[in-house]
Amino acid sequence: MNKKERISEHFEQAAQLLEQVRSDSEFMESVEIGADAMAKCIAAGGKIISCGNGGSMSDAMHFAEELSGRYREHRPGIAAISCSDPSHITCVGNDYGFEFIFSRFVEAVGKTGDVLLAISTSGNSANVLEAAKEAKAKGMSVIGLTGRGGGKLKALCDVVIDVPWNGFADRVQEVHIKVIHAWIDAIERQQ
Repeated sequence: MNKKERISEHFEQAAQLLEQVRSDSEFMESVEIGADAMAKCIAAGGKIISCGNGGSMSDAMHFAEELSGRYREHRPGIAAISCSDPSHITCVGNDYGFEFIFSRFVEAVGKTGDVLLAISTSGNSANVLEAAKEAKAKGMSVIGLTGRGGGKLKALCDVVIDVPWNGFADRVQEVHIKVIHAWIDAIERQQ
């Protein structure tokens, strides 16, 4: 396969997966249910905490900054925060272990009625699982954004959006960002 074909293959795979989830009524309904749950949380005075590792942390940060800052239209800031502070992560990682970096954050700032957006392409990231457990213990809702069948995270979620892809994580992440943008738009429109 030459370079041009290889590049084209990336776009073809992405287009096929996007079409697959777009035409899957159960997948799209889960996205809508997640959007409604987050909008209700905000309307009730709660906040959304997001977390993930690597590219999923970037998505968690992007989600929170678009809500607290601005997406497409001017409107009041929306209460969303990602667990991405390097000093928190290294402090907790050093003192308690990397698997507790997100759960300790949820323990500190989460409250009943808040939502945790837990992002893991495999659904098996230990620190995301611990965050979901802590969120449930605090009376928070957990929305999972995952792939590959949902992994262990699926059982800890009130709503799970599982991208049906078992290959490399980049395809899952490409759908995740589409879901995130749809959620931000839906949350804004329900305020």
